[in-house]
This record gives sequence, C-alpha cells and structure tokens, in this order.
Amino acid sequence: MKNQKPIFLTGLFALIMTSLAAQDTKEVAAIKAVIEKETLSFFNVNRKDWEDSWAQVPYAYWSYSDSTGTSFIEGWEGIKKSFDEYFTTHVASRQIDVAHQSGKVKIDRTWQSFRIYGNGAYVRYSQKVNDNIDHDQTSHVRILEKKDGKWKVVCVGAIAVYPE
Repeated sequence: MKNQKPIFLTGLFALIMTSLAAQDTKEVAAIKAVIEKETLSFFNVNRKDWEDSWAQVPYAYWSYSDSTGTSFIEGWEGIKKSFDEYFTTHVASRQIDVAHQSGKVKIDRTWQSFRIYGNGAYVRYSQKVNDNIDHDQTSHVRILEKKDGKWKVVCVGAIAVYPE
C-alpha cells in the first residue's frame, strides 16, 4: 500500500496538469476567435459584431500608428463615437471604401505571445491583411477581459512594421 501512494499522487498530478493544459487550449482558442471576430467585422463593416467583441467599459483603449500618422482613443464611448462615421459611410463591397473587399478578406497572423491571468489576457501577434488594398504589416497587442464567461477586447494597440 505504501508503494501505491507515490504512484497515485503522480497520476493525480498528471491528470490535473493535463486538465489545466486543456483549459488553457480552450481559452486560447476562445481568445483567438474574439480577436478574429473583432478584426473581420471591422473590415467587413459589421458594426454589431465589432461592438460585440468589445468590453464596453470606460477604461477601453484603442491606438494605431502607421505611415499616415498615430492616434489613440480612450474609453468605450470615445471609441464608439470615433468609429461612427466609418460604420455609417463605408460599405464592404464598394470599390472606393477602405473596407472594400473582393470576396472575403484574408488575414494572416503570427501569434507570438499569450498570457492568461484569471479573467484577463495579454496577446501579441503580427498581422498582414491580404486584399486589393495595400495594407502595412502590423504588430498588435490585445488585452482582453472575461465578462460573463465571454472574452471581450479591452485594449487594442497596433503599429505598422516598416521595412528596414
């Protein structure tokens, strides 16, 4: 009986570690799905899905920097108001709009870092949008919070990667 105790404890430890790894895998997949939904709904001018991807909180934050300039917006109300014109004037299939797509937009991502801290997560990745418009490759940081069992974006940080 004495010899079975270490074997039992080792087996129990392995089971717990496997369970935790599976939970992390599920959480990472859920986080990726929210990030993908937020990005695709933006490019496809789907305001409802884009807003649903966000935690609509006063501390939400959005920032972007590319060859045309740098900007940031603080708070959900500011973010929502700032994108009002985009969502009301752009049409996903109209040739002259930023959001124009010939077919579905394809986004290539290289996931670089995931850190999950209870109901919070930090994610870093690079992204290239493949469409008929010349987009920069961008480096992204997303901070998400889990609210009512669903991951939501709290912070977007994106900066263009310039060639050397």
